[in-house]
Amino acid sequence: MKISEIYTFLDELSPFDLQEKWDNSGLIVGKKSQEISQIALSIDVDEKLIDTLEENTLLITHHPLIFSGLKQLAFDKYPVNLLQKMIQKNISNIAMHTNFDQTHLNDYVATEVLGLEIIKKEGFVAYFDVDEEYEAFAKRIATSLNLSCVKGVKTQERVKKVALTTGSGCSLMRSIEADCFLTGDIKYHDAMEAKSIKMSLIDIGHFESEHYFAQILEKHLKNLGLKVIIASSENPFTYIK
Repeated sequence: MKISEIYTFLDELSPFDLQEKWDNSGLIVGKKSQEISQIALSIDVDEKLIDTLEENTLLITHHPLIFSGLKQLAFDKYPVNLLQKMIQKNISNIAMHTNFDQTHLNDYVATEVLGLEIIKKEGFVAYFDVDEEYEAFAKRIATSLNLSCVKGVKTQERVKKVALTTGSGCSLMRSIEADCFLTGDIKYHDAMEAKSIKMSLIDIGHFESEHYFAQILEKHLKNLGLKVIIASSENPFTYIK
């Protein structure tokens, strides 16, 4: 099957036009006329993953390997070191990032992983009604996502209205209409801002909240007649308890 056929299928499933202006979803490496023998799915690209893939594989990732223009092709520097290996093995790459967040990923994590019922959806943000003590709710979320620890900001004793954005969503904080926000990559100054506007936060991790990308997409691709494997990259962080 040609990449062009798969690209069309993916575009119908989660239109690439939905991506944010700063994003780089779409065909990153390869050409649409290329015939491929198998598809691999992963949240990211890393060296170990590339080494395990067969030649002539189409790798569909959540995060784009290239976000902005490359000014040099230094083969000893990221991400060109990975691009070099991919080209040598004729491995193509399509990224489905902010478009897939909006159409599939946030909904799946909310309902299938966390067991929450969405009452409203606005772009990257899903909303839920909850009436639970903050600590108990945070622990329940951590258990559902297999988090080794919980980092958060507590501004109220109880959680009543919750918002969720997988990955890194703190830039949306000022537009969130909830008393608790679930997202990843919460920084110190994000926490200070949350305190000032009386919004509780629970850090659900970037990798931890988005690695479901592969298993979601696999269900849609299995009827194409191609070999589809989940070959997820590893979480770059190490957590020491």
